[in-house]
Amino acid sequence: MQNLSSLTFLGVILFTANITLAQMPADSSTTATTTVTTTTSDGTISQFSPDSIVIKSTTSADPLTYSYTKTTTYVDQEGNPVSIQTVKSGVPVTVYYAKDGTKLVATKIVVRKTTTTTTPAQ
Repeated sequence: MQNLSSLTFLGVILFTANITLAQMPADSSTTATTTVTTTTSDGTISQFSPDSIVIKSTTSADPLTYSYTKTTTYVDQEGNPVSIQTVKSGVPVTVYYAKDGTKLVATKIVVRKTTTTTTPAQ
């Protein structure tokens, strides 16, 4: 009788453990999250080619080279879309970019208005 009680008790424990395990997800490991940080850089375009854009930054002595993709957006200071033809050498811009390994990938390029100063005629 004692063996029968022990077997019944063992069966109940195994049954309960089995139900508990069945309710747990198959893979209880945590998934890694990728954090993408977007950074900005102000400067003037010194080169614009089919695969990259080179910006002479106001804060760095060396020009920075950014790649861009089909999803890169081009807007004016108000956020309105602009034609890619407005993105050319000599134009002041703010580049929003993300690092992809060692590459800087432009996600958005804001074309800023050029300011011209006029001196009064004397």
